[in-house]
Amino acid sequence: MISLPAERAWLQLKVRVTGIVTAADPALKGGFFVQDSSAGVFVDNANGHRPEPGEVVEVSGLSMVGAYAPIVTGPVIRKLGTAPLPPAKPVPIERLMSGAEDSQRIEVSGIVRAARVDGEHLSIDLMSGGYSFRVYAPLASATDPQALVAAQVRVRGTAAEAHNRTLRQLIRAEVYVPVPADFIVEKPELANPFDQPVVPLSSLAQYHRNNSLDERIHVKGVVTLQKPGEKLFLQDATGGLQVQSRQPAIFAPGEVVEAVGFPNFENYLPVLQDAVFRKAGDPLVAVTPKQASLEDVQNGLHHADYVSFQGRLIDRATRQMRRQMTDPAGMQTTLVLQSTNLLFTAEGDEPAEKAELALIPLGSTLEVSGICLTEIDSDGKMKSFRLLIRTPNDVKILERPSWFTPRRLLVGFGLLCAVLVVIMGWTVMLSKKNATLSLLIREREEAQIELQRAHDLLEERVKERTAELKFQITARKESELQSKAVLGERTRLAQELHDTLEQSLAGIALQLEAASKLYERNPDAAVRHLDLARNLMNQSQVEVRRSVWDLRCRALEQFDLPGALLRSARQMIHGTGIRVELETRGQARPLPEVVEENLLRMGQEALTNVIKHSEAARADIELEFGVQNVLLKITDDGRGFNPETAVGPQDGHFGLLGMSERAKRLGGKVQIESAPGKGTTVRVEIPVEPMQIFQPLPADESSAEEPVISSASEGATT
Repeated sequence: MISLPAERAWLQLKVRVTGIVTAADPALKGGFFVQDSSAGVFVDNANGHRPEPGEVVEVSGLSMVGAYAPIVTGPVIRKLGTAPLPPAKPVPIERLMSGAEDSQRIEVSGIVRAARVDGEHLSIDLMSGGYSFRVYAPLASATDPQALVAAQVRVRGTAAEAHNRTLRQLIRAEVYVPVPADFIVEKPELANPFDQPVVPLSSLAQYHRNNSLDERIHVKGVVTLQKPGEKLFLQDATGGLQVQSRQPAIFAPGEVVEAVGFPNFENYLPVLQDAVFRKAGDPLVAVTPKQASLEDVQNGLHHADYVSFQGRLIDRATRQMRRQMTDPAGMQTTLVLQSTNLLFTAEGDEPAEKAELALIPLGSTLEVSGICLTEIDSDGKMKSFRLLIRTPNDVKILERPSWFTPRRLLVGFGLLCAVLVVIMGWTVMLSKKNATLSLLIREREEAQIELQRAHDLLEERVKERTAELKFQITARKESELQSKAVLGERTRLAQELHDTLEQSLAGIALQLEAASKLYERNPDAAVRHLDLARNLMNQSQVEVRRSVWDLRCRALEQFDLPGALLRSARQMIHGTGIRVELETRGQARPLPEVVEENLLRMGQEALTNVIKHSEAARADIELEFGVQNVLLKITDDGRGFNPETAVGPQDGHFGLLGMSERAKRLGGKVQIESAPGKGTTVRVEIPVEPMQIFQPLPADESSAEEPVISSASEGATT
């Protein structure tokens, strides 16, 4: 489970783990560690019952990526029994600090650096191999945490870690000891360190035959500076020392105190860590700074000593700071000073309402007293040093800066330059304005001349453009009319084919289907249907020829309506032996195109009926142009018929129906006069509105004085 990759642990997979509870410390807030023969894992059980170490449990839950390693969350816990804790695996300190043993039961040794009671358990800081880690152990009765300090111990428990939850990174290793028996003191501190001889402060990092970083040493000195809960600086006749301690006791500068702690090194310089203090009982000592030279500091002397330096203030930085939430807000000021060819800083804390250090003028020569903290490299050479100022009184102004400071001189020079620039700019601006004014006058005169020329040219361009626009508008209107005419013609042709050819083909298909069904059982009826289909086919041929003729030769575009009727009649009676005559009455004139086209088509339909059904020898066409109507009459001397009993669309004949529909669409009417043996007269009357009357045609195309009478007689059959 703990080896599950993070991208899979995010999926909240269902998991089930059976093992022994190895740690369930109160610090885990209900969570606990469980381990089987393969590995261990942490179970997030913040809202549930916490099992005890040694219980065998079955945990069902979901995988989660965890703040460092994968864990089990949302657990359902079932107790199966109890069992001895798994044996602890000894691991080197480097393995523990790497975090690789997270959630596993391990064994490790170390020296107790600090111990305190934290709620229901002991919180112990151990040091091993230069590494520090924390151990949480059960709080046994009558346990004195301070008696454990400096003891060599061996602990068995479950490895864990303090982590950065956002980055999922290790911060510090931790070990949770489940039972008191797993915390073994192998070698306690043999004697009270305060009973040991006092070690001079300067000899802390010098050679001694029995030097050891695991044993506490006893020092004594005068307090020069203290930051409670963090560090304290001591000084004796040999030098100074930085002592680190969590002890909250507060000492005044000049008090003599004793301290015991573990020697160590920070930045290649000695320091006493995890120290505890007690007052020595000596009277207060007046603390005065030592006059130190830069050469001594560069040679590594005076580290942690209370010393005094002179320098010139060249820069300053301030920031608000608060060491603890309960402390009032303060101000930390950092002074940057220069002494000969060396720069150093001096840092001091003071109340925000005073801020004396922040008011020192730059450029002042100062005498600054404070704790000297040097920084050296691995070769013992000094890289830098800084002073920790105890109070603002440790800073004395020896010489204030001259009024003519570089900054003020720079500001004055800048102001002078600004004035000169303004004067020069004003002079140049006046010169430019005069030159510009003269130029503007000349340009205005020239512009007036050019404006008059442009005005004249604009008038000419307007006239030309107006003529162009009129021509373009006229052309566009003509193009739109032509486009509408083409679209109307296409629409008319589609309607024509739909109303004639499509209906005829549908009728033929129906008659052929009926003949196919009746052919076997009633041949006569089938023959009758075939005749009807043949009639429909002939009708379709006539309609197609008419449409093709109308498309290929638009007679009405080249001739008048009488000429078109005559030409169409000649084509249709060719080879039939029928004589046709055409007579016009009234003033022949162009009619609306739709009227002329429909009259032509109705005349063609009437002639088609004469040719197919009348057995006539003569046909007369009369075309009369009235003031508000036009009349087309076609008369033949054929055998005639009874209009009331004549065949119609139900028998496959659509001619008369088509003529009636055309006339009705134009607001006109069709009259059929016929009787058996007396011929037939078809009379078509179409109204023409006065606004549709056009000017008469030229005399060379039609003449109202001389009616157009044409005849045709053919003996051959077409």
